[in-house]
Amino acid sequence: MNSLRTDREILEEISHKFQIYGELLHAEVCKIGHLNETYTATYYQAGARIRYIHQRINTDVFKNPDHVMENITRVTKHIRDILRRESINEVTRRTLTMVPTREGKSYYRDINNNCWRTFFFIEGTRTYDAVINEKQAYQAGKAFAQFQSHLVDLKGERLHETIPHFHDTRRRLEAFHQAVNTDPFNRAETAKREIEFIKKREKIAGVILDALADGSVPERITHNDTKLNNVMFDNSSDEAMCVVDLDTVMPGSVLYDFGDMVRTATSPTFEDEQDLSKVKVRSSFFQALARGYVEGASPFLTPKEKSLLTFSGKLITYTIGIRFLTDYLLGDNYFRVHRAQHNLDRCRTQLKLVESIESKETEYQKFIDSL
Repeated sequence: MNSLRTDREILEEISHKFQIYGELLHAEVCKIGHLNETYTATYYQAGARIRYIHQRINTDVFKNPDHVMENITRVTKHIRDILRRESINEVTRRTLTMVPTREGKSYYRDINNNCWRTFFFIEGTRTYDAVINEKQAYQAGKAFAQFQSHLVDLKGERLHETIPHFHDTRRRLEAFHQAVNTDPFNRAETAKREIEFIKKREKIAGVILDALADGSVPERITHNDTKLNNVMFDNSSDEAMCVVDLDTVMPGSVLYDFGDMVRTATSPTFEDEQDLSKVKVRSSFFQALARGYVEGASPFLTPKEKSLLTFSGKLITYTIGIRFLTDYLLGDNYFRVHRAQHNLDRCRTQLKLVESIESKETEYQKFIDSL
């Protein structure tokens, strides 16, 4: 897609492949997520302007689009059925609604082997890249908890693992050690403190993995990418309306979902902040996030899961720090970089946040226990 004309031509083709019966007026790139190519498309349909989302699935990351779309189809239908049974208003604003192809399929594969899907555009909502206040933290925590809660009783076969071993910290450590030992770009010397920090805390890597293996923590259906910008907020009330970006919905632990919320929603900085004095967990944001999450998750959350919520924030942040440092040592092949030592800066930010969580871990868990 190298020109506006090419984009237009491709979207004209796409518009005729889905159950959309109107004239494509215009389309624009939509900044939703980081992996898939997304357009907001406006159609003139039955006398009104209607918007849809056209999205090209990134098959480099999600290598089996059939599995991705089977998961999304099952999950969104199940949530929609629950909302209707509960007589919830505005169901189509509270869960994604897919538009099938004219053959009734969940996605269309074009002549270039690209996989496209279409959703209704959720009007009157917006996303945020960072948490502005405690109300948003509360709403985000509750939204992801309710998403998990709605899927507790999903019947049928186990969902597909769209990215196997996604939260396997042990595997991340193995890759890290290999990168340190081979050091192909002679960068280990510049990251000595970070390497030592990670090695010192290796014992935490298997805590949740072992709990899943022995059954003391149940496997559940989880989102696995619980950044704030994957929640749609109502423009007027700022209420969390809908959880989006469902490609990574698969079997996992709710602890990983909560942990990534702590990582992304409680620090006032971006994940590549160079001034580490600014990096810390804001206690009021953590408490608001935890209140919202526990309130939404209370119908299913076990005492064991609840006891590991604060720890999960530390573990996920530690794991992401490992991934950034590994990529730095291997020459920045996975995460896109925009400056020298960008991935090292990202790693340092994550590890500083780990320290911040550690400093108040007991206090934060006591707060959660009191909820």
